[in-house]
Amino acid sequence: MVNKVLAAFMVTDGLFVAMGAIMLGFSVIVQQTCFDTPGDGNEAARDLLYQKFPFTAGIVNAVFVFVTFLATIPAMATNNRSWLKLAGYMVVVTAVFTMAIGVDLWILTLTMKEEFHQIWLSQQPPVQEMMQAAFNCCGFFNSSSPAFITDATCPSPATAALMQGCSTPLSSFGNTFVDNIFTAMFGMVGIDTVLIMSIACLLKDRKERERFRHIDEKSGVRGTF
Repeated sequence: MVNKVLAAFMVTDGLFVAMGAIMLGFSVIVQQTCFDTPGDGNEAARDLLYQKFPFTAGIVNAVFVFVTFLATIPAMATNNRSWLKLAGYMVVVTAVFTMAIGVDLWILTLTMKEEFHQIWLSQQPPVQEMMQAAFNCCGFFNSSSPAFITDATCPSPATAALMQGCSTPLSSFGNTFVDNIFTAMFGMVGIDTVLIMSIACLLKDRKERERFRHIDEKSGVRGTF
């Protein structure tokens, strides 16, 4: 008969390592591509935001997820509760690390306008022009602060003065974009929490089975558990 507690632990452990693979793949790929030349304003805004992300921390965390998963293998293969306890402590560390990354991204949303202001000031006119075209705006706070880039969207000072600054649409775009990312991080913490609960249940189950096995050995019955 299949041990349902062990089966639940194995499923959750599989989700846990899959989470680590997603985190590693996302961090490595995006870190390598976010400095590429953008094709349009939306892509430019996205990549410039990506450059603010803690990708190195994400890679380190993903590697620790894999190390933790390796620690769960002997815990599944044997009845040794020491390996299971060690894995549980490692999952807690991983959960705290992942939560810290998510909180760091959440804090970024609280200062989004200031972040984009610094980003805007550091960009060359062609990139500013792409963002003006994508978000239908002129300048950052307004057409004169800082001064807009003359393009098809903002062909003259008179036209630019009637347009909104890019700070509001860029901030809205950034907040929505980063919200999705840090929500995913918190979802990963949820998987960590479920795995911790699964480990606790499996520890309790093994402790009970070991107690009954000792009882059976004392009474002369073997092989029941």
